[in-house]
Amino acid sequence: MALGSKKVFLILLAIIALASFMRLWQLETLPPGIYPDEAMNANDAITSPGHLFYDSNNGREGLFMNIIALSFSVFGISVWSFKLVSALAGILAVLGIYFLGKEMFKRKEAGLLAAFFLATSFWHINFSRIGFRAILVPLVMSFSFYFLLKGFRTGKILNFIASGLIFGVGFHTYISFRLAVLILPAILLLYLWTKIKDKSELKKSLIASAIFLAFIFVSALPMGVYFLQNPDDFISRATGVSIFSQDNPVFSFIKSAGAHLAMFNLYGDGNWRHNFSHSPQLYWPVGILFLIGLCISLRKLLNPKDKQDFLSHALLLSWFFIMLLPGILTYEGIPHALRTIGSIIPAYLLAGLGAWKTYLFLSGKVKSRTLFVLTCWLFIAAIGFIQFDKYFFDWGQKPEVEAAFTRDYTEIGRYLNSLPEETQKYVIVNELGSPLYGISIPGQTPMFIERTEYGRLRSDYITAEEMDKIEINGNQAVIVPLYDKGIKEELEKRFDEITVINTEYFKAYIIK
Repeated sequence: MALGSKKVFLILLAIIALASFMRLWQLETLPPGIYPDEAMNANDAITSPGHLFYDSNNGREGLFMNIIALSFSVFGISVWSFKLVSALAGILAVLGIYFLGKEMFKRKEAGLLAAFFLATSFWHINFSRIGFRAILVPLVMSFSFYFLLKGFRTGKILNFIASGLIFGVGFHTYISFRLAVLILPAILLLYLWTKIKDKSELKKSLIASAIFLAFIFVSALPMGVYFLQNPDDFISRATGVSIFSQDNPVFSFIKSAGAHLAMFNLYGDGNWRHNFSHSPQLYWPVGILFLIGLCISLRKLLNPKDKQDFLSHALLLSWFFIMLLPGILTYEGIPHALRTIGSIIPAYLLAGLGAWKTYLFLSGKVKSRTLFVLTCWLFIAAIGFIQFDKYFFDWGQKPEVEAAFTRDYTEIGRYLNSLPEETQKYVIVNELGSPLYGISIPGQTPMFIERTEYGRLRSDYITAEEMDKIEINGNQAVIVPLYDKGIKEELEKRFDEITVINTEYFKAYIIK
């Protein structure tokens, strides 16, 4: 059943509306807290926007923080305007996967199905509502490869330019994107190989490929220059979790590869911040359609109906497996849904392909077409509802999720905002007697929450070893430790009158 242009537009509009709802509804309150790594991105956007690369917190590409700074300048500093950047990136990626699926499979229906599955994906919804820069990777890759495949088909140079520019932007997003360069040699060589019998076409294709690579170079050049000048920053984030730091890298590789290949259908990321702990990354019916699509794509690669079909499936499969490498090449927290976020678009493209081919196969077998079509729509509706319920109610209400997103730190920030301006306020950021992880990390959450209310910090952030800095300038001072062990005893040594305030999430001490 082919859909007309008007129906396609209306269905796509409905999918984008659904994707928007899933990513924007209750955005300020779910997830229920701001994790320090998120808050650090927000605070950098407030205090030092414009950097190409931020070397703190193991190093971070600066594009995400700079877009956040733009959001803050337009909408003001708030949790909503902070997370809006991720949400919009997620929504636009749903549009991108539709265009890419339509181009890749030559079927609008397959693109629509892929877009719907991504729109309702717990995996993608979750990272679209968290302030991590990794969410930019699916967006960049979907549009870059859409224009590349369109360039392969049409030969128009503008498509190669657009693809190259967008691909180069990827180097400004997240560390795992760097491995995407491994996709390029194979797909470009295969593209040139399809033109080898026609010298004129081969020459045009060589020029187009060179232009594509040149614009990648131009777009990525600022980051490349930065890393040439600061080589330690290039590898700082990856070295601590690499399988090559293990005693037996081969065993670590096999173990990690198996875990990441199994995460789609069997056993997913166990981190509550990344996933519904250990739940497969794909909802099981979508996971089955993904496996069907994977088999179809492998068959198409070996027996394509035309050169464009061959290039599409070569790109799809190389993209999927290569973008698993950022997870496979690490040993910590495997399988890791965040590091492998670059594989999310090809995974749902394969699911969309599998769904469309399954529909075509079954539609030829059923007696009642009306009942079959109704069943298909009920199936689609059920997936949307179940994924909505899973994220907003099942996962969203778990106490493990509150802990994973450090809701206690968020509540500390709100408590500090409730205190009068004249009250002296101190936040103790480390556990007494333990090595300091850095004020810039655990203290980032209450710092950001303070700034959402006042645009500045009103509290002093100190270490547990710096409690001699506490002064009572007025009637009282309020001390809020992020880690409470031993703090009361230490305060009792220094002050005569201490009042303890117990809340659901933290303790505060009032010194008079």
